[in-house]
Amino acid sequence: MNRPPLRPGYYPSLQRPYRPPARMMHPPMQRPFRPYRPEGYMPYNGQHPGFAPEGQQDMRFRPEYNVRYRPETDVRLRPMDPRPEQEPLEPQAPRLPQQQYAPQPYAPTSPPSHRGSIDSNSSRQYDLGQYNLGQSNARKDADNVSIQSSATNQTVNTAQVKEVLMPYTDLEEYRQHVKKSDDPKMQLDFAKQLIAVAEEMRVNPKGLDPKKIKKNRDVLHAEAVKWIKKAASGSLLGKPGYPDAIFMLADAYGNGNLGLAIDHDRAFSLYAQAAKQNHLASIYRYGVCYEVGAGTKRDNARAIQFYKKAAMMGDTAAMFKVGMILLNGTLGHQKNPREGINWLKRASSQADGSTPHAVYELAVLYEGVDPEMGKFLVPDPVYASELYLKSAQLGYAPGQYRLGLAYEYGQLSLPIDPRRSIAWYSKAAEQGDPEAELCLAGWYLTGAEGVLPRNDYESYLWTHKAASKGLAKAEYCMGHFLETGIGVRMDPEQAFDEARRWYQRAAGQGNKRAMQRLNEMHAGVGPRLIRTTDWRLEPDTRNGECAIM
Repeated sequence: MNRPPLRPGYYPSLQRPYRPPARMMHPPMQRPFRPYRPEGYMPYNGQHPGFAPEGQQDMRFRPEYNVRYRPETDVRLRPMDPRPEQEPLEPQAPRLPQQQYAPQPYAPTSPPSHRGSIDSNSSRQYDLGQYNLGQSNARKDADNVSIQSSATNQTVNTAQVKEVLMPYTDLEEYRQHVKKSDDPKMQLDFAKQLIAVAEEMRVNPKGLDPKKIKKNRDVLHAEAVKWIKKAASGSLLGKPGYPDAIFMLADAYGNGNLGLAIDHDRAFSLYAQAAKQNHLASIYRYGVCYEVGAGTKRDNARAIQFYKKAAMMGDTAAMFKVGMILLNGTLGHQKNPREGINWLKRASSQADGSTPHAVYELAVLYEGVDPEMGKFLVPDPVYASELYLKSAQLGYAPGQYRLGLAYEYGQLSLPIDPRRSIAWYSKAAEQGDPEAELCLAGWYLTGAEGVLPRNDYESYLWTHKAASKGLAKAEYCMGHFLETGIGVRMDPEQAFDEARRWYQRAAGQGNKRAMQRLNEMHAGVGPRLIRTTDWRLEPDTRNGECAIM
């Protein structure tokens, strides 16, 4: 008897839905894949087969193809070069192992540092006609709190820009290439080159009219600001702006650079935007704003919070800042010299030309100037001299001055060497260090046999340069030079009155010699006479220095 087919999933005799046995509810388990293991096979250690150690590539195994991996025949798994930011639209032939991507036209060969600032330079060089541009991305000061300047806004005129850049054919080609790209990094790099050209015009005017140079620089700065804002604005799809561009724009608003008026509120807001993207320099500057009250109210606790965040992420300037806060107990923080020294050591290990301060401060600690620091480290003059040398080689003026002083008097286990002393004093004096300028004046005053001839006029000029910066000892020396006629020829009465004014300025800062000489003048003691003997070489028994210096 033929019965009608049963409904699927229903068993009429049991009057309930049919449920198959458990063993049939899932398909049979697949056996684990056991690939063929050739002789000499090495287990897979988590690395890509293409990055096997040298000499072991032929032992790697490709389980997805169940064959031995042979790099000489399989090109697809060889080590690849870094891919460009945008994938090519058309397929390209596979590259050889050592073949590198050729950089795109005017594209930088190395990523810019996060320390790029308005007055900083890029490590790249472009052929810009008659100007040779070379710059370094570095922050000039330790705290970056120079926020006083004045400027006005500028508008961009395309015709003026083309007229200004007519000699710069390569830069014009660069501009056309940037206009076709939406890469914010390329836009920021082009803005930096515009700023570099403007700076080169100021340094090397090539005989042009100063008014025309100023006008051209304003035009270049205006266009640079336009490109920086475009790179910092982000996209309409919610993509945030380029953090390096945001930082550069914030720095311009904070310092009044590139023709922008100072706007601390906007600079603070831009620093916050870049800090949200973990931009190290912006996090540090965000803390500086809270410390000095730029764009917000002062909040030392918040400043220390952002300093520590930047330091933990590896920012050298923040490490130095945190170290000095803990070492001296500033900003209301509890003093912790041991931890502060550790932060200084970390900052010193990665110091560069923009952040040499930690190296110098660590050298001061190892020199043993502060007896209290002996509880936390053992003084080591030899190691201190090495740290001073490192800071001096990084271009730090106080380190150069300290080395000059050590070579002059044989300190820090260094020999007395007039040539090296004068050389380091000169390097520091070129950067405007008043102590080094006065010491260099002392060398010109006494001379060094076979190294530096004696020159009273040069000594007077260097002393005047140091005294004009408010150094009390230099102000006293200026009074003495005028009174005795060293390096200057002036009417005696006029020179006496001028010397009195310099003595008063030095006495106002607590210089004891100046106070003593003023008391002698009030007592009726006339001007000093120029000694005929070589009095400049006579040492002062009180402090071991020159009788004047």
